[in-house]
Amino acid sequence: MEEKHEFKEVLVVFGQKRHNGSDEPQGRSVIRRVMIAGLPVLVLVVAVIGVLQMARFKPKPTDKEEAPRMAPVLTAMAQSRTLSLNINSQGEVTPRTEIGLSNQVGGKIVYMSPSFIEGGHFNKGDVLLKLESADYDLRVTQAQANVAQAQTALTRELSEVDIAQQDWDDLGEGEASPLTLRAPQLAEARARLAASKAALDEAKLNQRRTVLRAPFRGRVREKTVSLGEYITPGQVLGRVFSIDVMDVKFPLTDNDLSKLGLGIGFVASKTVPGPDVTFSATIAGEPHIWKGHLVRTSSGYDPKTRVLFAYAEVQDPYGKGADNGTPFASGLYVSASIGGRGIEHGVVIPRTGLRGTDRVYIAKADHTLSIRQVKVASSTREQVVITDGLIAGEEVIVSPVRGVAEGMKIEVTKKPDNLNSVIAIKDEN
Repeated sequence: MEEKHEFKEVLVVFGQKRHNGSDEPQGRSVIRRVMIAGLPVLVLVVAVIGVLQMARFKPKPTDKEEAPRMAPVLTAMAQSRTLSLNINSQGEVTPRTEIGLSNQVGGKIVYMSPSFIEGGHFNKGDVLLKLESADYDLRVTQAQANVAQAQTALTRELSEVDIAQQDWDDLGEGEASPLTLRAPQLAEARARLAASKAALDEAKLNQRRTVLRAPFRGRVREKTVSLGEYITPGQVLGRVFSIDVMDVKFPLTDNDLSKLGLGIGFVASKTVPGPDVTFSATIAGEPHIWKGHLVRTSSGYDPKTRVLFAYAEVQDPYGKGADNGTPFASGLYVSASIGGRGIEHGVVIPRTGLRGTDRVYIAKADHTLSIRQVKVASSTREQVVITDGLIAGEEVIVSPVRGVAEGMKIEVTKKPDNLNSVIAIKDEN
């Protein structure tokens, strides 16, 4: 029994030792976990402390004053010129006279001129076509016969009047009545003769009208009849136009009228001639130029476009007015340059120098910018003509400038070599 009790005590002691041995590894694992979790926090704390210490001992920056930078600009010198304010416009060439050709009598066409064809040209009085005249010839013959009969009747009635007067002188007493002296019969005979002669003149007139002649020197635009066709009086046989004068209608704005010095309802005369107009167009790849004159302006504004139309003409467009044989033909769409009023000592600058509608930037000698208000007489895509507010010789800024202010510092970087390469003007001299 004692040996069995001692054996149990040994087992109990052995079990307690095993239990105590298993507690030691679990404690180490907990410490390891705590250290792994706290290490990043520790590193972060140390880093923050280091940064704060570095910022604490960082040297303070020294303040340095820098001069403001000058804005770079390009300039062009304003030049004084004597020039004319030309106006550019466009329009279509149309004949001043164009009619539908017709005849006053009808009949069968028995002859047609070779010139009476689309594109054909003719002179005034040329025969364009003839109608069969047999019917009209017969009417002339009939009218001549009627005249002869009326003349015979008048001669007979004059003899009757002489006989009646002689009888009254021999047998009558007092004053004879008109009926007694056959005065009404004589008047009737004279009236019949006059009517017969008028009928003869009408017959001859219609006979002459069987030949259709050109009413003016011109060209054929359209022909609507052929040889052998029967036409009626007043039937349109074609369209023809005169080549004596060609007109061009083009629009003008109020600004254009100011440059030309014209008003509403202007009509050119010998004492007040209209401005010269130069027309240009390209035909078959070749440029051509024609000279004309502005002759009138409309008497009112167009209600749809709100512009005033002007009319220019070219005399003898197929002859002396042609450009080296190229006529100023109907239907051409041409560009027009109208000579405007002249300006003496106008100040010219490039178009890029104008800011808005009436301001320019001036580069002063002390490298500062000055904003100047000017009066613009003309402005195109290339140039501006100024009549007030700018003096020739001043440097005008032509490049973009940001943050513009009066008196701001600028630096001229480059000037154009030649102002004429930037702008194009037309001198009168």
